[in-house]
Amino acid sequence: MSETSDLRSFHGPNAGYVLDIYERYRNDPDSVDSTWRDFFQDFDPQALTTAPALAPTGDRSAAATALPVSIIVGAHELAEAIRARGHTAARLSPLEDPTDPDPALLPATHGLSEEILKQLPASGVGGPIAGEARNAFEGIERLRAIYSGTIGYEFDHIVGAAEREWLRDAIESRRYHLPLDDEGKRSLLRRLSQVEGFEKYLHKAFFGQKRFSIEGTDMMVPILDEVIERAGQGGARDIVIGMAHRGRLNVLTHVLEKPYDLMISGFAGATQPHPLSEDDLTGDVKYHMGWRDTRTIGENEVRITLSPNPSHLEFVDPVVVGMTRAAQDDTTAPGTPRLDTDVALAILIHGDAAFPGQGVVAETLNMSRIAGYTVGGTLHIIVNNQIGFTTPPAQARSTRYASDLAKGFELPIVHVNADDPEACLAVARLALAYREQFHKDFVIDLVGYRRWGHNEGDEPTFTQPKMYEVIRALPTVREKWAARLVEEGVVSQEEADAMLQSVLDELAHVHSRLQESDATPPTAAPEIRPRRTIEPPETAVPAERLIELNEAMLARPEGFVPNARLARLLERRRDAMGESGGIDWGHAEALAFASLIAEGIPVRLTGQDAERGTFSHRHLVVHDAETGEKLDVIGSIPQARASFEVHNSPLSEMAIVGFEYGYSVFDPQVLVVWEAQFGDFANGAQVIIDQFAAAAYQKWGQRSALVFLLPHGYEGQGPEHSSARLERFLQLAAEDNLRVVNCTTAAQYFHLLRRQAALLRLDPRPLVVMSPKSLLRHPLAASRLEELATGRFEPVLPDVSVDGREDEITRLLLCTGKVYVDLMTSESREGARNVALTRVEELYPFPAAALRAQIDRFPALQEIVWVQEEPRNMGAWTFVRSELVKLAGDAIEVRYTGRPNRASPAEGYATQHAAEQNRIVSTAWEDAPAPRRERKRA
Repeated sequence: MSETSDLRSFHGPNAGYVLDIYERYRNDPDSVDSTWRDFFQDFDPQALTTAPALAPTGDRSAAATALPVSIIVGAHELAEAIRARGHTAARLSPLEDPTDPDPALLPATHGLSEEILKQLPASGVGGPIAGEARNAFEGIERLRAIYSGTIGYEFDHIVGAAEREWLRDAIESRRYHLPLDDEGKRSLLRRLSQVEGFEKYLHKAFFGQKRFSIEGTDMMVPILDEVIERAGQGGARDIVIGMAHRGRLNVLTHVLEKPYDLMISGFAGATQPHPLSEDDLTGDVKYHMGWRDTRTIGENEVRITLSPNPSHLEFVDPVVVGMTRAAQDDTTAPGTPRLDTDVALAILIHGDAAFPGQGVVAETLNMSRIAGYTVGGTLHIIVNNQIGFTTPPAQARSTRYASDLAKGFELPIVHVNADDPEACLAVARLALAYREQFHKDFVIDLVGYRRWGHNEGDEPTFTQPKMYEVIRALPTVREKWAARLVEEGVVSQEEADAMLQSVLDELAHVHSRLQESDATPPTAAPEIRPRRTIEPPETAVPAERLIELNEAMLARPEGFVPNARLARLLERRRDAMGESGGIDWGHAEALAFASLIAEGIPVRLTGQDAERGTFSHRHLVVHDAETGEKLDVIGSIPQARASFEVHNSPLSEMAIVGFEYGYSVFDPQVLVVWEAQFGDFANGAQVIIDQFAAAAYQKWGQRSALVFLLPHGYEGQGPEHSSARLERFLQLAAEDNLRVVNCTTAAQYFHLLRRQAALLRLDPRPLVVMSPKSLLRHPLAASRLEELATGRFEPVLPDVSVDGREDEITRLLLCTGKVYVDLMTSESREGARNVALTRVEELYPFPAAALRAQIDRFPALQEIVWVQEEPRNMGAWTFVRSELVKLAGDAIEVRYTGRPNRASPAEGYATQHAAEQNRIVSTAWEDAPAPRRERKRA
């Protein structure tokens, strides 16, 4: 189209409309449609004629070209306001109509009246390219019906024009509002009858028992049905769901098809299916448990997993996303895993108070488009009861909607009235289509209510009398849907009632059968073998193989030039493989990872600055000094038979640790490692550590072998950069749930990583490593190639310097971690001939047998002194004391040397730190008792 013919289309009011759009284009080109952007490339506003032409009020045929410019512009502004702010006038709540719509939705705001609007043509004037440009004068009433009905759309905050245009077209074309035929309507009524009948029966049969019912947001189940069906048809093989307790039992029963027998027996007091034996059973309440179901959708086998979750509500969010990423990653090939986001979908079901209230939600959203953590879009459903326990929205958040947090991440948000079934299903279809198109998260705000109190024993009228006056008079969504179908002649009232009664009868029959037979309900727990004693695996790697892997990691593509200083540092790793030794911590780690992927074991390492290492010790990703091009040092080795990936994580701990935990649970064949920048940063992930990593196996049968690398050691860096809170992990340790180590040599670390990988399937448990800072390059921590090529991880390292004079030793110093080096390099050590120093490398499981052997080694032993850097009420002392007393018996005294009880982990001043450290070390070595002729045993 020529510029002349193009411009002839615009005159009079059309010209005013074009100038208005042009002004918007000048301010922000992405704020207008692509056809307008193309048109304005060579646009000259002076070429337009703008003489107004007024037509008689009644001349509807001329209205499109004879209305004043101000009216046309006003109508355009009103239409855009409806698109952007129509949600404020939408009928979103089943309880009440909107009370504060945006003033921009009033015609008077734009110089219009309802009478003038009636004169606007239904189709309006043409756009810049006939038949292609979106029409500014689409019927205002139609826009109101779309944007201010029972669905409220928010997408104006999305910057990308393509996304906004796609959403606008999808919404206004209503292509996801698929009409239900009569059978579809009856099917939905049957489903709502199942949902409601389940809750009604439990409420009557087990009155007052907690179940955190779904009633008021019953449409959550049909929404999940729709999402799962469409995702399965789209090729998904895994769907992973995370949710808190509200509605969980209904989702377990109807979405994941957990048998009625099991649900009712749980209310009757029976234990729930659990992979542990009765002797070991801890378990959890029924509305925290998970489940797994497999069904056929089309030609696809789809595995549906509801992850177990504690009462910490939203903390399952990153766990589920991590599980989903594990399902999407193909780790069988060398290099970075091949990611296919179509094969798995994450669904997170949130509470309206928890979504804005708990920071882990924001942390999880922040990961959504970061390469190492993306899953191609998570579907978020806010189950909006319009109240949190007893707290109304005005006391729970500072935003209009519970979903407003998602705006900062440019996610589409759709609010929908939970009592409009067809609208709910349309929104579900829109969400899946958007994810497929843009691979981004989508938020559905399902606005309903809570028919009972926070739990079924709670009285809600104590705090919300007016709200519950409305709720008690409100028909259920099933009753409303049934009434509509009766009115349409789709079903009779008798048929509708019979659907509900059949559900109640089935539940009563199951309950009666269980009572009469006292039968144990069928179990369908995950197949998990109970723990057993495992022989230490072989972890040594032949020296020739290690040299070969080392050379492969030092190789560079032709033309690749790393930083000169770094090149020299890495080149030393070749020399360290020689007889003189000197394999440092980062080098040993790299050799361990390389040997594992060469054996077909995938490795995933993440953390803050994990690629380089916080202390510049790792360098698993090397950058070209000139181009910035990145080289994956390990993943690119030719010997690789499995994937290797390393990612710098966002500056958060809670969601990242949750993600890695979930990844390790869902794919137990991958060695998953998370490193804190400083060990005490793990404080920020305490809920994940306490409720998931430490306790999930005993509660839910959920197993993980996640590795925590937590830099720990007192180097005078103050309270926040010294202690990884070793005591907390030891307090959590019981029932063989964790491995807690504080090793002191590179070889020990090498064997430790390989041991953890060897036990991934045999005996998976989280591994907590108090990793060093100052020892990363310390000569006493370095190892020789022979130490990696032979032996294995040793939980206790004895003092070999006293070989041959064991009968002189009267004091045995026991320590763990970096303080060993301080003790070894102390001047006080030289005169301490009666003192031996032994390292406890693994604290849990406690190495009682190995320590027993060390005590028996010294016949003149009179005292055992536990030496630590941490204060007395921290570190390992409170854990090891009782164990050492049992080993020592009555004849040997057990004492402590370290900092006194303190509220803060460490000194904040270097001079204080040095003085205290010197005191601890010298006290440990000095004034050992003289040998006695014999020692009595208890």
